[in-house]
Amino acid sequence: MSSVELHKKAHELFNARDWDGLKGVLTDGLNYEDHPRGLSMKSGDEFMAWAKEWTTAFSNARVGNPRYIDGGDWSICCFQAQGVNDGPMGDVPASGGTMDMPFCEIFHWTNGKADRAEIYYDQVTMMTQLGVMEAQPA
Repeated sequence: MSSVELHKKAHELFNARDWDGLKGVLTDGLNYEDHPRGLSMKSGDEFMAWAKEWTTAFSNARVGNPRYIDGGDWSICCFQAQGVNDGPMGDVPASGGTMDMPFCEIFHWTNGKADRAEIYYDQVTMMTQLGVMEAQPA
């Protein structure tokens, strides 16, 4: 499978909540960086816990409108992260607001499994969409 096919498969598995399938495309030593939150997952298990946190906060969370770029052993996906905030995000209670905003995720693939990855998104936009923060004046 190409890097794009693998990345697409990972997103399809996330959207389907196929946790066993998703874990199957990760190395045990996966290093995944959530840059906006300053989080570093150092294993496939830590990544899986992180992914499940998103579905606790957004039970209908999904990767929408993905656009993939093939970079050989690397893949990039720009997508719309979508969902209704119907569960807590850490110590922030559910707002009932809807998230629909761009994310960018980069994966490195070795022997058909992800071993490094990182994600970028704008937390201020997310919190504003959810009604947790007020929009700043232009």
